[in-house]
Amino acid sequence: MRKGTYSIVARDPATGELGVAVQSHWFAVGSVVAWARPGVGAAATQSVAEVAHGPNALDRLRAGSDASSAIAAVLAGDDLARFRQLGVVDARGEAAAHTGSGCIPHAGEVIGQGFACQANMMATEVVPAAMAEAYRDHDGDLAERLLAALDAAEAAGGDVRGRQSAALLVVPATGEPWRTRFDLRVDDHGEPLAELRRLLRLARAYELAGRADTLLAEGDHGAASGLYTQAAELAPEADELTFWAGLGVAAEDLDAGVELVRKAALRKPSWLTLLERLPAELEPAAEPLRAALREAEGGGLP
Repeated sequence: MRKGTYSIVARDPATGELGVAVQSHWFAVGSVVAWARPGVGAAATQSVAEVAHGPNALDRLRAGSDASSAIAAVLAGDDLARFRQLGVVDARGEAAAHTGSGCIPHAGEVIGQGFACQANMMATEVVPAAMAEAYRDHDGDLAERLLAALDAAEAAGGDVRGRQSAALLVVPATGEPWRTRFDLRVDDHGEPLAELRRLLRLARAYELAGRADTLLAEGDHGAASGLYTQAAELAPEADELTFWAGLGVAAEDLDAGVELVRKAALRKPSWLTLLERLPAELEPAAEPLRAALREAEGGGLP
């Protein structure tokens, strides 16, 4: 099956993070194209994609191959290599790509320092170059730069068939093979890149809340409260975050915690039901919050 796709693989030299971003007019493209492992590399396999080439290329990197050798190894003996397109970057930042002669035009790649952009079945031939320029020029962390490359691809014409799905995968510089920082997929959407950005914003909010949980467990209530507040402000539509932020903030400022829990309950009253069920062993702030809300008319709701 042919999958017209544009993607980028990259390593951030400042953090060592590795990542892949991709968009296609194909259902659930992220499940096919995007592969990455901490401390190993990232790979994109597309255009009559052989899914196995993604994890197999990472296995080659893990065994000591460089990016170019990993691509050569997985394509060796592949009777459909002329139809395949792959991009690979290793943990040192060496990148390589392959665009088979049978890939549907417009098809090509641009390889730069620490990244590779590849595209096939594009509306214009300049898509990979536009992606590379945007990635090089954009400020921000790796996730932001990867999405900037996707936006540039779309602005340059994108997939000749249009848009359907997109994905972003970012992994840390080190850690177990399963660890990720962001693993986001938009499987079927009219505007997948806009939706992917929304999910990234939400993921960043949850990331802040996770860091706050750690600080709270360590007894740093002030720093935790600040991060909980940032998380709730970054994703104000997420009543889940607002509720748990209220519990976290309450350890430092009970009144502020009450207001956050009340705000979550205005959207979904069942948060008050959950609050009643939380044991002190798991949430020490739950009982003070319950007591404060009981004093307010209507159980804390206006």
